[in-house]
Amino acid sequence: MKILITGSNGLLGQKLVKLIIANGGHELIATARGKNRLPKESGYIFESLDITSEQEVRSVIMNHRPDVIINTAAMTNVDQCETEQEDCWKLNVTAVKHLLKASEACNAFFLQLSTDFIFDGEDGPYTEEAIANPVSYYGESKLAAEQLILESKIDWAIARTVLVYGIAHDMSRSNIILWVKKSLEEGKDIQVVDDQWRTPTLAEDLAKGCLLIAEKKAKGIYNISGDDLLTPYEMAVKTAEFFNLPQTSMTKSDSTKFKQTAKRPPKTGFILDKAKRDLGFKPHSFEEGIQVLAEQIK
Repeated sequence: MKILITGSNGLLGQKLVKLIIANGGHELIATARGKNRLPKESGYIFESLDITSEQEVRSVIMNHRPDVIINTAAMTNVDQCETEQEDCWKLNVTAVKHLLKASEACNAFFLQLSTDFIFDGEDGPYTEEAIANPVSYYGESKLAAEQLILESKIDWAIARTVLVYGIAHDMSRSNIILWVKKSLEEGKDIQVVDDQWRTPTLAEDLAKGCLLIAEKKAKGIYNISGDDLLTPYEMAVKTAEFFNLPQTSMTKSDSTKFKQTAKRPPKTGFILDKAKRDLGFKPHSFEEGIQVLAEQIK
């Protein structure tokens, strides 16, 4: 198949490019705004693409006519989305409209990435059929994008995910594991939230789930996340235990003590029965995820 990815410079984009090249058998077009920041320059074609430009989207997609488009590009900083709503809408909703139109023009299967933040977190973990009720502008924008896809005339899938963690090749992004490890090694006092629950997702697992959907052209909504329902504090404890670090400088806290611009849903997380059954999706446990990161840090 010919697969086109948006957001190839991002964490998920990087993992997808690596996975698709390693698997072989597919033609890959990697696209991102600005220059190519991927470590490998062979095994794929790179195109600079600003998905908020309808003209650019149409030009690039009609030029390559992919069989599958995977949209990993988005504004995902929840607080930034709250303060920069116009930019958030442009990237998370309007851009999806452009991609859908181009997908229809070349008859491509369209896979959109979505989030647990479309839910209010009152009764997680959630199945694919759960009723959405976002509590942040980020969640609203991702739900609006889902709505556009549901109303479109093309073949589509939505992969919803939760708290993605992993290591970008240039170490440009931190995550809870790296933050806890570094803080405890430096003997810093850290407060970690114990009243929110998530099913954290290893970036490699999310990439695998996306490729499974793309290869099967599996239509519909799929929960693609980790399987372990944990609080950030429990994640921190597991990290400390894995790296044999003292936990004395780590204390439990509750989310009310942290000033954040956007509201967070208290308990999300996903039930993965559908993805396991239909796709053969098998995520790493959180401990196994830490092991994967530990190998990459070396």
